[in-house]
Amino acid sequence: MVETVPGDAAGDARPPEPLRASEAVLAAEVARRYYLAGESKVEIAGATGISRFKVARLLEAARTAGIVRIEIVEPEGVDGELSARLRRAYGLRRCVVVDRGDDAPRLRAHVGAAGADLLVDLVGPDDVLGLPWARTVSAMLEARPTLPRVPVVQLSGSMVIPGETSPVDMVRVAAGLTGGEAHVFYAPLILDDAESAAAMRRQAAVAAAMAEVDRVSVAVVSIGAWRAGHSTIHDAVDPAVRTAVSDTGAVGEALGVFVDAEGRAVHPELVDRMVTIDAERLRAVPEVVALATGSTKAAAVRAFLLGGWVGSLVTDRSLATVLVRAAGA
Repeated sequence: MVETVPGDAAGDARPPEPLRASEAVLAAEVARRYYLAGESKVEIAGATGISRFKVARLLEAARTAGIVRIEIVEPEGVDGELSARLRRAYGLRRCVVVDRGDDAPRLRAHVGAAGADLLVDLVGPDDVLGLPWARTVSAMLEARPTLPRVPVVQLSGSMVIPGETSPVDMVRVAAGLTGGEAHVFYAPLILDDAESAAAMRRQAAVAAAMAEVDRVSVAVVSIGAWRAGHSTIHDAVDPAVRTAVSDTGAVGEALGVFVDAEGRAVHPELVDRMVTIDAERLRAVPEVVALATGSTKAAAVRAFLLGGWVGSLVTDRSLATVLVRAAGA
């Protein structure tokens, strides 16, 4: 992309006057020092014997005359412009839109890899990392991010899904990458009733691991839409429970935290049957990174963005496009 610089006068479409040969030589030298050598305008002024104001004018003239052309090359597989639009539209701190992959497994792999890169930038030696079970989060760990030595905390109980890893497995893999301590517990995510879930949460091993959640400073979540095939929790409960959740206005969930279309937390009876982080504790995590793929999840992801639950988002181009349009950006 070549940057075009307008003339000095607003609305002046006349071509700029060509630089004299001596000015062109000086403009090229100033540009080399500024853009290639990284010298400041004050340093260039001192070295060339001209004022810093003339340095600024020469830099502008060099760009206008085509001596300097600025080209921005997007990183491979990332849509930088769409990432910036989506970040601004929802007030995110960070946003990465992946522009590759044409089926669900490949999208998850690419979004997971981009999430791993983002995690490397986010996690420092004083952080505590929190992880749930999710296919995209699993893909993130498969990218093997190089992380500092930090503790890793399990955020939710397990669901038995053939061929899939459990949150215990994922936390241990992550702790193996960091070299830090793994805080895990063995408990199902969903129990038959609220009393059983409360008893499970009181068990010493579960309570000790869940107490570590309050220390989590960076959490990674995957957002599910409350519809068939787009939330493992939705698919694991019977139709009556699905309807009861829908009746609360829930459009999506993350870690069993349910939100309505405006991003407000709702509390269906199902929540009381779960062993997982609750809405208040998720809200208290300083940095929540969401991984999401597929435009069919747009309403759910938008809800979490509107509600301010997420500080960083990694997603694919199809979902990002729908989200930007929905924001009118």
